[in-house]
Amino acid sequence: MLDHLIRGVTVVDGTGRPAYVADVGLRDGRIAVIGAVGEDARTTEDASGLVLAPGFVDPHTHYDAQLFWDPYATPSLNHGVTTVAAGNCGFTLAPLNPGRPDDADYTRRMLSKVEGMSLVALEEGAPWSWSGFGEYLDALEGRIAVNAGFMVGHCALRRYVMGPDAVGGQPTEAQLADMVRLFHEAMDAGAWGFSTTQSSTHSDGDGKPVASRHALPAELIALSRAVGEHEGTQIEAIVAGCLDQFSDDEIDLFVEMSAVAGRPLNWNVLTIDSAVPARVPRQLEASERARKAGGRVVALTMPILTPMNMSLGTFCALNLIPGWGPVLGLPVPERITRLGDPAVRAEMVRRAQSEEAGVFRRLTDFGRYVIGDTYSAANEGLTGRVVQDIAAERGLDPFSCLVEICVADGLRTVLWPMPTDNDPASWALRAETWRHEDVLLGGSDAGAHLDRMCGAPYTTRFLGDCLRGRQLVPLERAVQMLTDDPARLFGLRERGRIEEGFHADLVLFDPERVDAGKATLVHDLPGDSPRLDSKAIGITAVWVNGVEAIRGDAVTGAVPGKVLRSGRDTATVSTK
Repeated sequence: MLDHLIRGVTVVDGTGRPAYVADVGLRDGRIAVIGAVGEDARTTEDASGLVLAPGFVDPHTHYDAQLFWDPYATPSLNHGVTTVAAGNCGFTLAPLNPGRPDDADYTRRMLSKVEGMSLVALEEGAPWSWSGFGEYLDALEGRIAVNAGFMVGHCALRRYVMGPDAVGGQPTEAQLADMVRLFHEAMDAGAWGFSTTQSSTHSDGDGKPVASRHALPAELIALSRAVGEHEGTQIEAIVAGCLDQFSDDEIDLFVEMSAVAGRPLNWNVLTIDSAVPARVPRQLEASERARKAGGRVVALTMPILTPMNMSLGTFCALNLIPGWGPVLGLPVPERITRLGDPAVRAEMVRRAQSEEAGVFRRLTDFGRYVIGDTYSAANEGLTGRVVQDIAAERGLDPFSCLVEICVADGLRTVLWPMPTDNDPASWALRAETWRHEDVLLGGSDAGAHLDRMCGAPYTTRFLGDCLRGRQLVPLERAVQMLTDDPARLFGLRERGRIEEGFHADLVLFDPERVDAGKATLVHDLPGDSPRLDSKAIGITAVWVNGVEAIRGDAVTGAVPGKVLRSGRDTATVSTK
């Protein structure tokens, strides 16, 4: 007898083949039968007119901590994501040196600063009871609703071995050997691979460059070589050039890391903008060179424009614009005084629109910012209005008008930028870029930057756009890009397709309605901390390992997810 039977559903199986109508039966966590099914089932549903797709795979998340207080990885699971890759950008909660209890506090403060996680939620929501990476994985086993795989973060490895010297110091030969040994232990326990960052935007809770940014190439190569000694493993890496355009040295580093490991390396995130035509070919040059050297470098890119908010009062992407950090990092009273100086504002605008601002230039059309929540009588009625309209009424330039509004709120005003890369030419360039063999959809950062951005719903928003919006790719290809493509990159065993014998990770949705709702601020984290959430539209149900985890955009309470461990749950994706 089947556990569940889905009758008359339109199957989009993840391979890119044309959709077809069939019955799909589930048993013991697997897809047992596809076709005209006459076998009895404990439960049955008629899915005529609905689409059944494999569960979506999100290749870049930061759910490492959230899964402890939210085993459902919301809102990703609501939007059909059944497998997440975490432990990215060099940031993980393990390993922790048992001889230095304060390292946990350092890690929490680092994650709060660099990944925008609530410090209160990190302190109250996770047990912090582990030392080794395997103990961390074990702490999640059997209590999560999604499948999750975890990279080992370079910052944690460095901190474990070098202590405070990890920031600013270089390891001795013995320390590097200890780092590699510790890394092997994590891989033996099932870690997916190695993640690191050398991005200039990544600073710890003390405002200093995070530990991995101090690593020299030899250290990165030694750890990359260790990746290749384990089955089913990967590398994920971030460098400063990921934000705009790589330097030759950065390309050489990516190529060598991948080649010595004999494993794919993925990086985040390729920003596609028709106003910067040189960016895509330059970034993909890393992939071309890697192929020739026996490696593989894969660029992640988002198929939507992720809604994100800004504020002049708290740390956000605006702080990362060259020249803006020293102003926006001041105490609020001093910040207001500086922002009141026309010369300071003019210099900030100049720096923001200069070549050195790189990808952040997409945030500098201040007239197109939309005003969000406001907090003063002076700003009453401005929520939802566009800055350029208010500026015209007040006879101000857009940035001065934006500053005036924010100052009236004590800099608490919520700002919603309308990116500059939403033009037809940019979307045409995206469709072209997606065809490249080393470009993969993803980069949601789900689980991070919780009150600033909401990338988790990219799956449903992309499907809605493909079905009823720009229609840049057909449904079958869109589903493949969200399922089988990332599953194949990570070497997931028997996942990513609707095929008899495969794990029953499935999404049932209404093609006439599937979409993502508007991002809204909710207070549902430990300590009543805020985050942005987005409702899934048109998702009927989501199954993880054959168990219904979502029905009608609500979690069922089941926790059928698995900690996916390298070798056991992933196969080697060789570059040679």
